[in-house]
Amino acid sequence: MDLSTNYLGLSLPHPFMCGASPLADTMDGVKKLEDAGSAAIVLRSLFEEQIEAESQATQRSIEEPAESFAEATSYFPRPDEFVFGPHEYLEQIRKIKAAVSVPVIASLNGSTPGGWLDYAELMQDAGADALELNVYFLATDPNESGNNLVQQTIDMVGAVKKSVNIPVAVKLSPYYSSVANVSKRLDEVGADGLILFNRFYQPDIDVEQLEVVPSLSLSNSGSLLLRLRWLAILSGRIKADLAVTGGVHTALDAVKAIMCGAHAIQSVSALLDKGITHLKSMREDLAKWLQKHEYESLKQMQGSMGLTKCPDSKAFERANYMHVLQSWSVG
Repeated sequence: MDLSTNYLGLSLPHPFMCGASPLADTMDGVKKLEDAGSAAIVLRSLFEEQIEAESQATQRSIEEPAESFAEATSYFPRPDEFVFGPHEYLEQIRKIKAAVSVPVIASLNGSTPGGWLDYAELMQDAGADALELNVYFLATDPNESGNNLVQQTIDMVGAVKKSVNIPVAVKLSPYYSSVANVSKRLDEVGADGLILFNRFYQPDIDVEQLEVVPSLSLSNSGSLLLRLRWLAILSGRIKADLAVTGGVHTALDAVKAIMCGAHAIQSVSALLDKGITHLKSMREDLAKWLQKHEYESLKQMQGSMGLTKCPDSKAFERANYMHVLQSWSVG
């Protein structure tokens, strides 16, 4: 069965890959991912804050405000708590490129324009085949408009695209007031791919200690539904390739995502839960499903349930919302 797909200008034998996570932190983990058939190796993110802190050349610039504003800054990891510093990250790219034959995708995570974006070019020079740009910003200032924040993201992506020759994918949030418009604007500045969606880990409250505490929960197949909707809405309407992350735990989840327009499937929670070899299981199960349903290739069904092709496009729009509410009954 032909499972091949094209993503970020890369010809891949199938769409399954491990998303940005700790699974590629060690060379042993990287080799296991390659052995399990991961179509690409996606590295965990290097954060803007790490790069900016290192550029100050001294840890004192972080420690002093930590002493002055301990309550406000205690949630931010100390430099030695990060798995890779900026220079170590670049070296990790070089090591992985030398060790595996699959594409290596680096990841930058930040929220504001600045010198940290220069690391996109350094990652390219270290050998990365593509780059994920993860722009995460929590808008808390009531005086700052949503459009200004969106434009800031567009400008950052445009700046990165001008500085590198490798493909750039943008990891989107589902919380924009118009995901479709943001996607179109990113498309216009040259984004090669969009990844739907970033998962935000909301903090919890320790009511006894009166502290904000980190909270982590793995995704499940139910997490996929939001992503399916927007994959279908964007498929065929923008030039950028589409990837899905969050909610793909089975081959059937992958079928749904691909039908809605996904070119690539990124899994993390499923692999943390079931092991890296689950990549191989999903790939084999997908091939069996396609054969059973008489498809000749994955590309034959790719985007077949997109909004522009779906027999009932209203299923993804307001009509679905009304139908679900009106069909619900008690007793």
